[in-house]
Amino acid sequence: MASLSTHVLDTSAGRPAEGLHVSLETADGTVLASGVTDADGRVGELAADLPHGDHRIRFDTGSWFAARGVAAFYPEVVVAFTVASDEHHHVPLLLNPFGYSTYRGS
Repeated sequence: MASLSTHVLDTSAGRPAEGLHVSLETADGTVLASGVTDADGRVGELAADLPHGDHRIRFDTGSWFAARGVAAFYPEVVVAFTVASDEHHHVPLLLNPFGYSTYRGS
């Protein structure tokens, strides 16, 4: 089975997004795991035994920005992806109050 980690960077502040809630879901919305980013903006092991198929990572960006007194356009960011191999998968999120970007990391 595959493993999964994530990393969130606040590009507007140039720092890691510490304390951001993240959940891993199946394509039908069943929550498989959840976590909170550490001081480096990482959830190092969101899943250790991730089955093949379609999944989503849900980032609670609205609450995170609100806790910092920042108005943000996106209340959450949902990244859908497909696991087709038994290797490690890393999904970084580059975030600011009015936009975001993601990619498959290593």
